Amino acid sequence: MPSISFDMPHWVYWATLILFPLVAMVMARRGRITEYSLPIGYFILVTGGLFGLHRFYLRNLWGLLFVPLVVGMLWANAEGREARNIQSDAANVLRVAEQSIERQQPRVDGADVRLAELEAALAAAEAGSFAQTRAERALSRERETVATARERLAEAEASLADARPALEAASETRAFWTNIAFGTLCVSLALMAFDAVALPWLVRAAQARADDGPAEPHTETAEAKDDAAHIGEGWRGAIDRVSFFTGEFVSYWAVIAVIVYYYEVIARYVFNSPTNWAHEGMYLMLGMQYLIAGAYAMLTDTHVKVDIFYANWSPMRKALVDLFTSVFFFIFAGTILVTGWIFAMDATQINELGFSEWQIAYWPFKWAIALGGLLLLLQGVSKLAGDIAAVGDASRGRA
Repeated sequence: MPSISFDMPHWVYWATLILFPLVAMVMARRGRITEYSLPIGYFILVTGGLFGLHRFYLRNLWGLLFVPLVVGMLWANAEGREARNIQSDAANVLRVAEQSIERQQPRVDGADVRLAELEAALAAAEAGSFAQTRAERALSRERETVATARERLAEAEASLADARPALEAASETRAFWTNIAFGTLCVSLALMAFDAVALPWLVRAAQARADDGPAEPHTETAEAKDDAAHIGEGWRGAIDRVSFFTGEFVSYWAVIAVIVYYYEVIARYVFNSPTNWAHEGMYLMLGMQYLIAGAYAMLTDTHVKVDIFYANWSPMRKALVDLFTSVFFFIFAGTILVTGWIFAMDATQINELGFSEWQIAYWPFKWAIALGGLLLLLQGVSKLAGDIAAVGDASRGRA
C-alpha cells in the first residue's frame, strides 16, 4: 500500500476552527433545504467516498457496493500488519543469529590449536609447581570457553535455520495482503472517480425523486424555541446572545473532530500512515470547546448538577438559593479568569510550543481559558440580575 505524508499546517488548523463554524451557522439559519446540493455531494465524496457516503446522501443503495471493498481493505491491512510484525521478529532473530555466528565461529575454529598448546604447556610444567597449577587453570578455562562457544554456535545455527523460512513466508504473506489491499483501494478509487463524473446526474435524479414525494415544510425545532426563551432583554439580552452564539460557534467543532478522526482512521488503517497531529489538535480543540461553551451551558441551565430538592422549589426559592450560592460561583469564575490570564500571558511571552513534532503554539489555547472565564463571569452577572429581578417580582406579587 502507498503511504501518505501530510502534516496539518498551523494556519489551516486555525482557519478551519474559525471559518467552518461561521459557514455552518449561516447554513443552519437558511432553514431546512429540500434540494440536494452538488457541492455538498462533492464534499461528502471527498471526505467519505471510500465508504460510499455520497451515495447514501443521495439515497442511492449502490453505495452498499463500497462497504465490502472497505471491509476487505481494512481486513487485508490488518493481516498485512500482522505479517509485518512476524517478518520483523524473524528478521531480528536472523540478525542476532548471524552476529552470534560471526563472534563464535573464530573461537571454535581455533579451539583445537589453542587446546593443544595448553595441553603441551601443562605436560611440560614441573609436577606440583605453580606453573603446573596455572597451566591447569588456563586449560580448564579454555575448555569451558570452547564448550560455551560451540553451544552458542549450535543455537545460532538452529535459530538461523528456523528464521530464514519464517522470514521468507512472512515476506510472501505480507506482499500478498499488500496486493489485496492495494487492489481493493484501486477499485474503490475507480468507483469514486466514476461517481465524481456522474455526480451531477446522480444529484438531479435524487432531486427528481424528492420532487415526486410530499413536501416537508420547515418548522422551528423545540430546541431552538427553548434556547430563544433563555435570552433576556436589555443589557442582559446582549450578554445572553454572546453566550448563545459563542456556544453555538464552538459546538460545530465537534463536526471537525469527526472529520479529522475519520482521516486519522483512513490514514492509519488503510495507508499505514498514522499522523502526529490529529490527536493533539483535537484534544486541544475540544478543551477550548469545553471552556468557551461554559457560558452557554449556564445560559441554558444544562450544567451537570444534583437538583433532587431544587427542581421542585418555587421560582422565588430557586432565585434566593441561586443568590446565596452565587458567591461561590463568582469565586470559581474569577479564579478561572485570573489564572487563565496568567497562563496566557506567560505562554505568549515565551511563545510556548507543543512537545510533539507538530510544534503547535500553545498560547491561543491558554487564552481560551481566560476567554471562557470571562464569558462565564459575564453570564453569571446576567444570571444574578435575573435572580434579583425574580425575587423582586415575587415580592411585589405577594404584596
